[in-house]
Amino acid sequence: MKNICFLNTVEFWGGGEKLFLENAKYFKSKGYAVWVAAAPESPLSKKSQLFQIKTFELSGGNKAFLSLPKRKKLKQFLISNQIDTLIVITSQDAKFGGLVAKKAGVSKIVYQRGLASPIKGSLLNKHLFKNIFTHIVANSQATKQAMLVNINDSNLKERIKVIYHGIDTDHLDAKSRFKSIETLSGEVILGNAGRLTRQKGQEHLIVLAEELKNRQLPFKLYIAGTGELHDELQSTIEEKKLQNHVYLLGFVKEMEAFMNSLDIFVLSSLWEGFGFAIVEAMIKEKPVVAFNTSSNPEIIEDGKTGFLVDYPNMNDFANKVEQLIHDSALRKKQGIKGKERVERYFKYEDRLNELEHYLLDH
Repeated sequence: MKNICFLNTVEFWGGGEKLFLENAKYFKSKGYAVWVAAAPESPLSKKSQLFQIKTFELSGGNKAFLSLPKRKKLKQFLISNQIDTLIVITSQDAKFGGLVAKKAGVSKIVYQRGLASPIKGSLLNKHLFKNIFTHIVANSQATKQAMLVNINDSNLKERIKVIYHGIDTDHLDAKSRFKSIETLSGEVILGNAGRLTRQKGQEHLIVLAEELKNRQLPFKLYIAGTGELHDELQSTIEEKKLQNHVYLLGFVKEMEAFMNSLDIFVLSSLWEGFGFAIVEAMIKEKPVVAFNTSSNPEIIEDGKTGFLVDYPNMNDFANKVEQLIHDSALRKKQGIKGKERVERYFKYEDRLNELEHYLLDH
């Protein structure tokens, strides 16, 4: 394993893209020749160039694997640069990159699955898992179980390696504060970060805010992220007269400063392959309240680093948040336990070292 290519052709910036950039930086630091194949002018392409990682511009899409020109372009790149390891993370790139890499003679074709949702049991997918992917990585046990629902390969369960995402715990900024977050004396600051989509469930947070307001609790809720539901969420906030309690911040670049400014992190996602935002909050010693779904129980210890709530019981969700609002000592205790858990299980260096050895040893 000498020449590695990370293929990700989506045009937005999300958790998968952040993961790929961190992986590429790590393997580059280890002396590997690293390329990032990404959509032209995409955030991943631009950020990779900032870190002096070689980039190859390539547009993808759900039907890229059917495009002869795109297949030819990728194949020529893989062969001319002697790529021996191709790593993909999205379903569309798994089909496109996997099939082309096989034709190009790439020896390690790695699929890093980040979605805790079942894969369609199509003939193409079954072919990919049985004959194309040499290495399969799931970012949680929940993701692994979801992968097994429709793909009935008898050896697949043993072939899937669970490797959690990691966070850099050695270069933390504990002092910075997010300038858009303003507090009054006695107010408790709640926060959420994620794309504004149905999967992330921010509409539940507005229900939460309405309930907390009705209970006359001192709080403000800040939601970081962009997405197609922005206007709908803003309209609901105004309709329920929550403008002085709920704030949509849009894209937040300074995520450390954002997390530093919170008292409680609330996650409303219906499911997560791996809730990286939870880890980002926990390393900042913030207790987390989230639904007891998908991979959340693998990260949060209920009652110790936060609370898990049965979906969609918003009354219980509000009860848990209220408990933390009233009890600053509990917030501090759970926050400390959360940081300890991250340092034990979700350290960036440990998890990437685990990935490297998995690829080298298999």
